[in-house]
Amino acid sequence: MGVFAFKLPDIGEGVVEGEVVEWMVSVGDIVKEDDPIMSVMTDKATVEIPSPTDGVVKSRVGEPGTILAVGQVCIEFTTDGEGTPQTEAKPEPVEEEIVEEIVPEPVSTPSAVLTSAPSTRKLASPAVRQRARESGVDLDSVSGSGPSGRITHGDLDSWKQAGSPVAAAGPGRVALTGTTDIPVIGLRRKIAESMVESYSSIPHFSYFEEVDITDLETLRVHLNSTRKEGQPKLTYLAFLMQGLVKALGENPICNALYDDKAGVVTRHEAIHLGIATQTERGLYVPVVKHVEAQDIWQSASEMMRVSQAARDGTAGLAELSGSTFTITSLGRMGGLGATPIINKPEVGILGVHNAVDCAVVRNGQIVIRKMLRLSSSWDHRVVDGWDGAVLIQRLKTLLENPATLFM
Repeated sequence: MGVFAFKLPDIGEGVVEGEVVEWMVSVGDIVKEDDPIMSVMTDKATVEIPSPTDGVVKSRVGEPGTILAVGQVCIEFTTDGEGTPQTEAKPEPVEEEIVEEIVPEPVSTPSAVLTSAPSTRKLASPAVRQRARESGVDLDSVSGSGPSGRITHGDLDSWKQAGSPVAAAGPGRVALTGTTDIPVIGLRRKIAESMVESYSSIPHFSYFEEVDITDLETLRVHLNSTRKEGQPKLTYLAFLMQGLVKALGENPICNALYDDKAGVVTRHEAIHLGIATQTERGLYVPVVKHVEAQDIWQSASEMMRVSQAARDGTAGLAELSGSTFTITSLGRMGGLGATPIINKPEVGILGVHNAVDCAVVRNGQIVIRKMLRLSSSWDHRVVDGWDGAVLIQRLKTLLENPATLFM
């Protein structure tokens, strides 16, 4: 008998540490080579680590939320023979994750091991978790029949057949005193770090405007009713993207990245628009590249493609990075205004609210018009108040006269 000490492998260029997201094996479990043993989140992706050998789990290092350095022993196996030297593992990426709002580049974390409170998260493979999400199943309500209570696909089938337990309603109301501690780990931890980094290092200023999109709505309905087979249904975001191509092209200081450490602002001719997308795993910003080279149908199709890829976890790193300006939409949630946080190192972000019918004054008469509210934030170190206002006013003019979007 021997002991195989497995070290956290190099799982990406420039990656020096990873956060334990989930252990798929427990001490005493029998594993085969290439069986999944753990998933680890880095600044660039979440990867599933396979077992490098056949054996029995002797010990493991860290609970979910623990930061492990590359090259640090993370698990030991008892094996037949004298044990084997560390070999280079080739984990398969299962989810490419960025951190935005809007998630700027996260603050680096020391390579030392940081230990969080023990996790009570149910054990399940990524495939089982995805199926549960798609089916609306809360894994906390499912009993696992696998090793260490691991939930299997069969457990999900059994749960569905039996139905979820429903608590009987009690008479009257009672005071509640329970609390739940939720460790801030994984993507949520990176979002938290990034929000602090962006908001504490960038002097934000915000600018709000209301846009009359009555004529644009008429055009949108017409284009959707006459679109060709294979063309996507147009939303307001598709028109906003076309408007930003013109507005950012005329105001290049707003389509820039600021390296505050080097003291360099890089203006971009290309318009790479990040589309903040809420998913079950957190907020992602997939990117539509080179919108300036696309017509409205092409940009709408690409926006739908990358947004869906972010939601279902198939977006690659290339699709989740490289934006020069970001749009964040509250959609049907609406609201009168917001102060979106800039996606560092970008210098501006546009927040879009829902369109509502409002009573407005036109030529001395009260009329009903469809109004769309916009909220923008800017990095005041780079973008003066005048520059931000000029861009939003230019965008407003384009949207209120939609024919000019295509001229």
